[in-house]
Amino acid sequence: EHDEGGVTEQERRRMQGGGASTTRTWTKGAMRARVPCNGSLRARAGTRSAAGIGVGLARAARRGDQHFARRVGGHVVVVCRSQAKGVRVLSVEAPEAEVEEREPSSVGSGAGDPYEDEPWSKMKWTVYRGKAYDLTAFMNRHPGGQWLLNLAVKRDCTALFESYHMRPEVAAKRLGMLPEIEDFPVSAVPTSPYPNDSDFYNAVRDRVRKEVFKGQEIKGAHRSGSEWAAMIILGYAFSSFALYVAAPGVLTGILCGLGGAWLGLTVQHCGNHGAMSTKEWVNQFLGLMDDVSGGSSLMWRYHHQVSHHIHCNDEEVDEDVFSPYPLLRFDHRLPKKWFHRFQHIYMWAMYPFLQLVFQYGDIRGLIEGKTDGCHIYGASTNEKISVVVGKAVHYTLIYGLPLLFHGWKTALIAGMSYVAAQSIVLATTFAVSHNVPETKGGTPETFAGRKLRETRDERDWGVQQLVTSANWGGVFGCFMTGGLNLQIEHHLFPAVSFMHYPAISKIVRQEAEARGLEYASYPTLTEILPRYLKFMRDVGRAEDVPVEEGGVTEEMIERRRAEGALGFF
Repeated sequence: EHDEGGVTEQERRRMQGGGASTTRTWTKGAMRARVPCNGSLRARAGTRSAAGIGVGLARAARRGDQHFARRVGGHVVVVCRSQAKGVRVLSVEAPEAEVEEREPSSVGSGAGDPYEDEPWSKMKWTVYRGKAYDLTAFMNRHPGGQWLLNLAVKRDCTALFESYHMRPEVAAKRLGMLPEIEDFPVSAVPTSPYPNDSDFYNAVRDRVRKEVFKGQEIKGAHRSGSEWAAMIILGYAFSSFALYVAAPGVLTGILCGLGGAWLGLTVQHCGNHGAMSTKEWVNQFLGLMDDVSGGSSLMWRYHHQVSHHIHCNDEEVDEDVFSPYPLLRFDHRLPKKWFHRFQHIYMWAMYPFLQLVFQYGDIRGLIEGKTDGCHIYGASTNEKISVVVGKAVHYTLIYGLPLLFHGWKTALIAGMSYVAAQSIVLATTFAVSHNVPETKGGTPETFAGRKLRETRDERDWGVQQLVTSANWGGVFGCFMTGGLNLQIEHHLFPAVSFMHYPAISKIVRQEAEARGLEYASYPTLTEILPRYLKFMRDVGRAEDVPVEEGGVTEEMIERRRAEGALGFF
């Protein structure tokens, strides 16, 4: 579906006459082609007119949408995946004669494929607010470390950049000093949200700088304040690992699993966001605790920070929404299976094995060079090596040493106890924050659903983070979960050390209420858990949503997984 409004009469006449100059590039196997987006395109399904399709595709092209194609009979079927849901899935047919092979474009043309055409394919480029910059000379000078800057390589970094800097105006001045790449095909790069265009987000951030950090964020105050918590957590975790290795069993496996979960919820999470310290090496060291406890800090940064944080609960691009499908249905727009009506029951039998799923995903992602949500374009060789080394350390601690000194039965029982304890804690604390009725769409439509139904062109990033997250508990919960109980504040300020979130939450609530925005919060974990169960039951039983109304097909989900969802939108 698409909206012909917002296009001038002159543009419409030009497209109806077949004179639109906009062209898009698609790739199928080794073949490349350019498809003219004009009135000669014929409707395949769900569209009103050929001229209307031309308008829709031209508008989509200006937004930087991706077009993909497959050959059916004597035609090429072009599928448009849009940044705005107004032209979200559009299929058209073009006569084969109109498809021509594309030669690699030359520098200065302003067209081409920045991922495969030279010189861009060999550059460490990023896009910020419609301009392309060469990051190469800055990689080793980034104050937060190269490992965090790598997340921005070969993508639109606007949302990452603006949500990670408490003073983006200062950081933007430094970014503007980098070499700008002339005639770069910016339209070929999927567009990021623009957090600084959010009045709500700007108002909250200004108050947080003034009232919480009192101007000291310029000296890194927002990245400190949780060191005492980190020492306690590390002390317990390392002690539990030592006890586990010395006397592996069910009890020590559970205690060690709790230690691994506590590392995962707190210091690795905050460290990988660059928020545990003003010192790069401290954040990087703490981030590697994810590898020790069984995950992968590299794969987590791309999956969590690039896919989930930027596009929270957007079922098209938030990997956390669609990656568990078809086992679990986390959104009513995903296709319904008969067994989903029982998912609120059987999910508890699956959760003890969550860590093993992470293990598989890490290894597969390393091999394929992507998560379900995005490609790991900027990952360095050392970062990739860290995945292998981290797995070796983890497997040695949890399985190798118990096997060597205590036999395979003891190693198996202790290892499964570790996996189950860690998995259950992670699953329950992660899932509840984004999967209660207030944070999703649904029938009847919720406030969050109305905001998610807005096109990405008009959606307010700050408001999206607010309404797709739910809080529970207070200061103690913050200490135990690394601030993940205050998920709203964490999503608005991922680069802020977690023990500041209780103070920030008061400001966020006040600003939300002043604007008539919903702020979902529960006093305790025991109160939000029933809401989570109710949501999982209801969404499992919800009827399928037609594609033209925002529904998703299994083919669309598989395509996202195969290519990395962010490449489609």
